[in-house]
Amino acid sequence: MANHKSALKRIRSNEAKRLRNRYQHKTTRNAIRKLREADKKEAEAMLPSVVGMIDKLAKKNVIHDNKAANLKSKLAKHVATL
Repeated sequence: MANHKSALKRIRSNEAKRLRNRYQHKTTRNAIRKLREADKKEAEAMLPSVVGMIDKLAKKNVIHDNKAANLKSKLAKHVATL
């Protein structure tokens, strides 16, 4: 168990950040799933918001920058072929 006040605070803040990251990551994955199932018009409307969600995850280091780039590329290609 941590003995210092700052260590206790770090444990609390890390847990809050972990839960926030998990929620945002799961929400983004669900949005990607919905976009892949949507028809052309819906997918085109959803694409900018989903790309923004992916960019935000990459910016916060929840996912790697290259993974974000790959996801965005695949989604853009998917929407273009609909």
